[in-house]
Amino acid sequence: MSQIDFDAILAAENKFPELQVLDESGQVTDQDLMPDLSDEQLIELMSQMVWTRTLDTQATKLNRQGRLGFYAPTAGEEASQLASNYAMNQDDFLLPGYRDVPQLLHHGLTLTQSFLWSRGHVTGNHYSTELQALPPQIIIGAQYVQAAGVALGIKKNKGTQVAYAYTGDGGTSQGDFYEGINFAGAFQAPAIFVVQNNGFAISVPRAKQTAAPTLAQKAVAAGIPGVQVDGMDALAVYSVMKAAREFTAAGHGPVLIETMTYRYGAHTLSGDDPRRYRTEELDEIWHKRDPLTRMRHYLTAKDLWTEAKENEVVEQAKADVKAAVTEADATPKQTVTSFLANTYAVQPQNIQQQIAEYQTKEAAHNG
Repeated sequence: MSQIDFDAILAAENKFPELQVLDESGQVTDQDLMPDLSDEQLIELMSQMVWTRTLDTQATKLNRQGRLGFYAPTAGEEASQLASNYAMNQDDFLLPGYRDVPQLLHHGLTLTQSFLWSRGHVTGNHYSTELQALPPQIIIGAQYVQAAGVALGIKKNKGTQVAYAYTGDGGTSQGDFYEGINFAGAFQAPAIFVVQNNGFAISVPRAKQTAAPTLAQKAVAAGIPGVQVDGMDALAVYSVMKAAREFTAAGHGPVLIETMTYRYGAHTLSGDDPRRYRTEELDEIWHKRDPLTRMRHYLTAKDLWTEAKENEVVEQAKADVKAAVTEADATPKQTVTSFLANTYAVQPQNIQQQIAEYQTKEAAHNG
């Protein structure tokens, strides 16, 4: 009987190196992967990251004050989120998960709408026709199936756009993940699938989700390219995403990108306590890899960034949050009748009766 060396097969299949441009101190480690970004673009990308880190701090405070509803912290993932989004075109179609509000904001969503969405207000889902995006997906991994469909629609219409979707490492354990990348691969649809591997699906470590050494290699089963990149390195993430967009837009089919990142906060602010499943030692390791610190060192050395500039961005973010909260507070509150009307495209008789009943009560109350 012939002998098959399964260990050798596994070793060959597991070769997915983690690409990097900047190390923890902001030093260039791979000049060949350095993106072609102007000084102005580098400053803009860093400004987006600082603005978003400040937003995360302010949003956490608002949540604790009861002025914001559902919120998934983003601190630590700024390079993964914003550098990847920065590499895309404005008319590309974004399909985010619930932690990916920062990409939506920098793709055209207003901050006020994001706050209303967090509060569960229907207005938070009323996107303009110019905004090429869907609201954040709550169902884990479902946006991958949607992305495959949007990408196929783009291809059928002979469009030049690309659909791009995000999920976390836990999302790769969902059936929708495989269905999405397989469907897009089979039809060579222009889609980019980003897996933000922050090490934990809520409290479940990535090592307990799959035996695969990397998540990037899951692309192999769908017959599409898979790449792993240092998700705390904004320049590496941008380079990989930009190359993926060029590849996909040229008609070569989808790409899967795994960004190695970390969320400093809880999974969401709805009861999760990361201290129950993460150690201080692990947190310290990842804080040393902070994407803002890395870019700060790199840009400061190039005389492109100063403490004064950073403070200016921070103060602007705080002002933006204050103005958005004020506007969200002034938005008319939802009513029982509006909930019922929005739920049914064609209202059955009992719902029509309830709407009429509540309209009478609301009119009397407003009286």
